[in-house]
Amino acid sequence: MGAFADRVFAVVKQIPPGKVATYGQIARIIGAPRSARYVGYALRANSEPGTDPTSIPCHRVVFKDGRMATGFAFGGPNAQQEMLEEEGVIFDDEGRVCMSECQWNGQGVRPAVDGSLPLVPPADFDWEAELAETPLHDCDACKRPRKDCRKKDVRYEG
Repeated sequence: MGAFADRVFAVVKQIPPGKVATYGQIARIIGAPRSARYVGYALRANSEPGTDPTSIPCHRVVFKDGRMATGFAFGGPNAQQEMLEEEGVIFDDEGRVCMSECQWNGQGVRPAVDGSLPLVPPADFDWEAELAETPLHDCDACKRPRKDCRKKDVRYEG
């Protein structure tokens, strides 16, 4: 596998049992925001899936809304959910992971040997804003106004 996949695998190995991460979250942690789809491609080529300590637990990576992989990537339509339930992951009535309770916060991420991964997100890192469906914008505090900014004393720079 290439360097990108190696970085993905290094992070996914650190997701603890009972927690999940999103494809986009993994992409941001490895320094490749907006590469969620490529995280999925890398995980699909995972040659060491499973739950033992030497494996790459790709079943712990889900979509941002808590949905799981399609296409029977884990051996059947319910295999990923069954694996996560065995680890204590909680699901809602629609079969989606309860992200508010089970999403991994990324704490304790150790860098790869080559130092390509951050140790942890910065102390002021705002996961809520980072994981929002659309970027959050505080008009009163903005320094780079957007076209929808309500701040009256600045001009849109876009």
